[in-house]
Amino acid sequence: MKVIDTAIPDVKIIEPAVFGDERGFFMETWNQQKFEESVAQRKCNFVQDNHSKSKKGILRGLHYQTENTQGKLVRVVSGEVYDVAVDIRKGSSTFGKWVGVLLSAENKRQLWVPEGFAHGFYVTSEEAEFVYKCTDYYNPQAEHSILWEDTDLNITWPIKDDLVILSAKDQVGKKLKDSILL
Repeated sequence: MKVIDTAIPDVKIIEPAVFGDERGFFMETWNQQKFEESVAQRKCNFVQDNHSKSKKGILRGLHYQTENTQGKLVRVVSGEVYDVAVDIRKGSSTFGKWVGVLLSAENKRQLWVPEGFAHGFYVTSEEAEFVYKCTDYYNPQAEHSILWEDTDLNITWPIKDDLVILSAKDQVGKKLKDSILL
């Protein structure tokens, strides 16, 4: 496993060791001890796994919870997405900064998005299956959405042909400056 630093020190890209031959491949996608020592650098307990499937142009996010804050270890098992983490921790030296990474079934990369970040992704392939582990349970009463095109964040999404499909919840996301922060 190779851990790659990003512009935000707490957000990490993980490249698993992949062993392949003419039969296919093998990779370890999760190892508690290696993750805590090399990525989170603290005790970390995942309580929920999620799996979503989306079509090209779907943009999910930027989501976060004000209670039951969730760290997420995300990866793509089919297709490709542009994954984004935004630091929304008050007082953080990287508050309002974002990291964007292409995750795909081909590159097998994972992204660690710790608690205190808003998270979202945009599907760049015809469809994508996205799986992730969470450090706390989903709490719909505490979930919020930051507007994906907030000009204060100025995220460079790889959108082609103006194709952006949003849920009703994400259509009414708030700007970061108007959001309830952590």
